[in-house]
Amino acid sequence: MENLSEILKIAFLGDYLPRKCGIATFTADVLSAIAAEHPKSQCFAVPVNDLPGGYAYPREVRFEIEEQDLPSYLRAADFLNISNADLVSVQHEFGIFGGPSGSHLLALLRELRMPVVTTLHTILRTPNPEQRRVMQELIARSTRLVVMAERGRQMLQEIYQASPAKIDLIPHGIPDIPFVDPNFYKDQFGVEGRLVLLTFGLLSPNKGIENVLNALPEIVAEFPNIVYIVLGATHPNLVRECGEAYRMSLERLAQKNKVQKHVIFYNRFVDIEELKEFIGAADLYLTPYLNEAQITSGTLAYAFGAGKAVVSTPYWHAQELLADDRGVLVPFGDAKAIAREVIGLLRDETRRTAIRKNAYKLGREMVWSNVARLYMRSFELARLERAVLSRKSFATKTLAEQPRALPELKLDHLSRMTDSTGLFQHAIFTVPNFSEGYCTDDNARAFILAVLLDEMEEEPENVRTLATTYAAFLHHAFDSKTKRFHNLLSFDRRWLDEQGSEDSHGRAIWALGMGVGRSPYRSFQVMCGQVFAQALPATTGFTSPRAWAFALLGIHEYLQRLSGDRFAQQIRETLMTRLMGLFERTTRPDWPWFEDVLSYDNAKLAHALILSGRATGQAPVYERGLQALRWLVQMQTGETGDFRPIGSNGFYPRGGTRANFDQQPIEAQSMVSACLEAYRATNEVWWYEQAQRAFDWFLGWNDLGLELYSPNTGGCRDALHVDRVNQNQGAESTLAFLLALAELQLMQNALTVFVPPAP
Repeated sequence: MENLSEILKIAFLGDYLPRKCGIATFTADVLSAIAAEHPKSQCFAVPVNDLPGGYAYPREVRFEIEEQDLPSYLRAADFLNISNADLVSVQHEFGIFGGPSGSHLLALLRELRMPVVTTLHTILRTPNPEQRRVMQELIARSTRLVVMAERGRQMLQEIYQASPAKIDLIPHGIPDIPFVDPNFYKDQFGVEGRLVLLTFGLLSPNKGIENVLNALPEIVAEFPNIVYIVLGATHPNLVRECGEAYRMSLERLAQKNKVQKHVIFYNRFVDIEELKEFIGAADLYLTPYLNEAQITSGTLAYAFGAGKAVVSTPYWHAQELLADDRGVLVPFGDAKAIAREVIGLLRDETRRTAIRKNAYKLGREMVWSNVARLYMRSFELARLERAVLSRKSFATKTLAEQPRALPELKLDHLSRMTDSTGLFQHAIFTVPNFSEGYCTDDNARAFILAVLLDEMEEEPENVRTLATTYAAFLHHAFDSKTKRFHNLLSFDRRWLDEQGSEDSHGRAIWALGMGVGRSPYRSFQVMCGQVFAQALPATTGFTSPRAWAFALLGIHEYLQRLSGDRFAQQIRETLMTRLMGLFERTTRPDWPWFEDVLSYDNAKLAHALILSGRATGQAPVYERGLQALRWLVQMQTGETGDFRPIGSNGFYPRGGTRANFDQQPIEAQSMVSACLEAYRATNEVWWYEQAQRAFDWFLGWNDLGLELYSPNTGGCRDALHVDRVNQNQGAESTLAFLLALAELQLMQNALTVFVPPAP
């Protein structure tokens, strides 16, 4: 390819060192290799941060993206456009980008004005619908695609219908390591005179290390001077969730097998120069991975290219790379096969050397200098294919065209309002009001919020702590004798009621259903499921339509995970029929509603019918819910078009006078949630706009033009009165704002999946 110097500026987007992961290493290596081979091309990195504050990046990093923050991807797109980058090289792995199935990346790609070459580090054989949509749009928005194995090329065509003309096969790059005797390196690790087996990479349960440890007793019996080196830090995500439990389990297994004198764990992330020396010292390299569906393995590529004899399980990359006597494959999870093949290779030096030479010969095509040339060839093809477009234009957008800018989600005030018992009901300004104690209503809402925040991966450690407190409160509030929840708890931990309200019971059912259906934590799923099963039957004796609605929401969430529970299905049918009957008896042409008064948390009644009717395939139920909600939207729209909730100072009886104040935050949140459900059900943009309009009420688009949300505290003021805002920031109002914000943010995240690519 001639005149590659026309590509003067290249941006590399993906994880980046010093973040400890394979993608970060690869991105840094490919950037360095291309910069070395093509010094006239300016190369810079745009990494994705998985930690607050990011990392101490080197100088080539020009812009940072916060993994779960959608606006940060859009800012990165603006930066890339105005930086006059000629091309963006994306390193794609589902797990490193935010949004559903990593869909935040798509929001960035839609805004770019230059060609994109995407390297696919993972290609899923059986994607779920969401992953398939993300992958297909990623393919459509990439000018060219890079795969590292022939199977990857085939899968892109067969599973995702990618055009073969836009796919480039470029092997995983490797450092240029000389073909030397392993004994040259062994003394610096204190293993001189011993046979060395090596596995390296970030440690996690899918690596299958335990199978090698189970094979070691047989290997040691044949070769008493053997030592197995496991090189690599535990994967950071695993450390955050489970600490070093997996590594410790491997150490215990080595002791159980009485091979602890033959195993060395190096628990650290090594740089490339030190890694070369470890690889150099190995007589055999082992990759005992447990999952076939791995299209690329950087660790395998490194060891293979260094001319190591490799024993591996037959995952996809290994099948291809180790064919034709370039390595040895063993079945998944078969310790005896590992022992047999390792012993066989160590006995047969002639065969081992032949395998090494075959691997090293092919490995010369994989050294970074050659891979850099192949990448630049792909980049130039991408440049030529996009030549008809303006690569350096920067089109500004009007506010109407830009994605909605939402406030920052802050949990400061919520955390202040929560102690070891639960969430306090009320506040004096921003100070918790101890004298009013706690209630089940608010702790149920708070647990629902925590589950939503888990989906957003927002402050995971803090959210897990808060969720545990709220879940414990719900468990304590349930009276196993009466099968009902208490509601009001004093500061000195005395229940102030024999039995809580029906509405508080319904909200608790809703929260427990969320815990079963959507919490990622098994402990929450089990605990919530146990209480849910005991508490649900009481709802059939309730007379409150809101309690029915809350319970229907909870049943829906519960059935997302336990869809076969016929008892829950029967109760859903009972409550749905009652709510429908209430609507049919009360509705009039000028009053299509469930009651003769519009009072509080109104939208939840319509919400429950929309959700339940859609889930059960009962069109009349679903349509009645939409009819009622559309009318409620009209009733809660002011003269200026802003959201005006029914005031709690008298409500709105049919044929009577409507109360315009005191407007409560719970009404805005309820409307946001119901309208988003209507949008999911109908795909009508009007519903999404109504949800945004209701949310804007918190931000000052209301009768007084005053903000209820406090960006300084993260709390929300309690009400909008006729002449002022109530300055107290209690639990219900703060949760109303945070729930509305979380639901809108999750919807905005999800919308990045469904926007069709430009033609």
